[in-house]
Amino acid sequence: MGWLGCTVILSCLFHTLLAHNDVFTSIGQMTDLLYVEKDLVTSLKDYIKAEEIKLQEVKTWADKLDTLTATAMQDPEGFLGHPVNAFKLMKRLNTEWVDLENLVLKDTSDGFISNLTIQRQFFPTEEDQTGAAKALLRLQDTYRLDANTISTGILPGVTYKSPMTAEDCYELGKVSYSDADYYHTELWMAQALKQLDEGEESTIDSVTILDYLSYSIYQQGELERALELTKRLLELDPVHQRANGNLKYFEFQLEKQTKQEAAKNLVTSQKMNGTEKREPQKTRFRDPLPERKVYEMLCRGEGIKMTPRRQSRLFCRYYDNGHNPQYLLGPVKQEDEWDRPRIVRFHDIISDSEIAKVKELAKPRLRRATISNPVTGVLETAHYRISKSAWLTSYEHPVIERINQRIEDLTGLEMDTAEELQVANYGVGGQYEPHFDFGRKDEPDAFKELGTGNRIATWLFYMSDVPAGGATVFPDVGAAVRPKKGTAVFWYNLFPSGEGDYSTRHAACPVLVGNKWVSNKWIHERGQEFRRPCTLEEISS
Repeated sequence: MGWLGCTVILSCLFHTLLAHNDVFTSIGQMTDLLYVEKDLVTSLKDYIKAEEIKLQEVKTWADKLDTLTATAMQDPEGFLGHPVNAFKLMKRLNTEWVDLENLVLKDTSDGFISNLTIQRQFFPTEEDQTGAAKALLRLQDTYRLDANTISTGILPGVTYKSPMTAEDCYELGKVSYSDADYYHTELWMAQALKQLDEGEESTIDSVTILDYLSYSIYQQGELERALELTKRLLELDPVHQRANGNLKYFEFQLEKQTKQEAAKNLVTSQKMNGTEKREPQKTRFRDPLPERKVYEMLCRGEGIKMTPRRQSRLFCRYYDNGHNPQYLLGPVKQEDEWDRPRIVRFHDIISDSEIAKVKELAKPRLRRATISNPVTGVLETAHYRISKSAWLTSYEHPVIERINQRIEDLTGLEMDTAEELQVANYGVGGQYEPHFDFGRKDEPDAFKELGTGNRIATWLFYMSDVPAGGATVFPDVGAAVRPKKGTAVFWYNLFPSGEGDYSTRHAACPVLVGNKWVSNKWIHERGQEFRRPCTLEEISS
């Protein structure tokens, strides 16, 4: 094979492996792992069957010899007095036992091990396992789920209930502990301990869990509970070195704390006016996202509600965008989702067959979604954007060209200067935290390389239903748009003056249950001069 052929093969292998990086960020690609595992199970069953056949042959041989030796041992000399028996004994020990030895030593695992080695290149990494664990913690916080609810697998909209073992809970606690996240460490170590106390058998023991649990509770300021759990640990393992050290330290700290409280008792009691001492407040990490609370409330279906008066101004209609010839005889269904900013939803706007084709084209090219670093401008992955995306051009397939034309017909905006159709599939707890689609004034070079100006508008297709979670929310105004397969939402990011509409800051809520597929079109300023004329009023609509 020439060097060119080798290069092609290596290139294909590289792209195959690359596509499986960050597996946890795309449910669509994770489905491939189920087929990998199914193939391995089939291979494992073949190995087991081969081993069973081998063991049956050995058992048959052993049973035959057991009967023979039982007869021979009744009268060994008389038995060997028969020349045929003497010959057969020599033959068995010289030849047949060697054959049996070879049978026992025969390795039937070659096929399974070979297949396992091939498939291992597609296995998730330690990063994937950690990413999936952190996704569960994110879902727990966003949707206010207690550890027991998640552990029992009873989530809204689930079809396949999947309970967690004590070992699973322990692993979540360990991931939290490695990030010094003692809040979640306590929740999951306590859940693991609860399941062990209820009689669940596990490879993880109570001593190990209590070690993590007592320390995480101490780190949150609860000395008495930490001391109590440490004593319980030492009842199970009296010589546990770290626990014995912690016991002395906790007792010393508790005595010191008691003395300090006694010294300040009079002042404290006066300030508290006889009220009871407050328990320490346990909180998550300090969050750099200012609208976290509102964002998560909207994801749960809570938060700001539109007044009845404003609600009465939202309508559904048949829409042809000013008598566009394409839609005169068959206008589309349009619904007002929000008034300021104006967000509209188009129903039945993309067919199942079109969705299937878009997913088929995108899936092999899905890569971890990136964000533009506001300081360096470099594209990089971020913990707050958990998805994979691919870009599809109109010349790749007639379906993509037809979709682009449909967006142009219904928005009246030029598509030649728009970005290509971006297809995204969200992973475990997939999300995209609050962000703007347009470039702000402090990002003058945001889309400079495109040469098409700022992002004037966003068109977003929902290509799957999502049983729970996954809404598109606008924290500044309280809008929440739920995914519905076959629909699309549209809004302007810029006012006609070209100024950014900061109320369009939005987010994709974590997917609690389901597989979320979307595709979006970012439409730019250039080419819209006569389609959406500029005004002098800074925030006119």
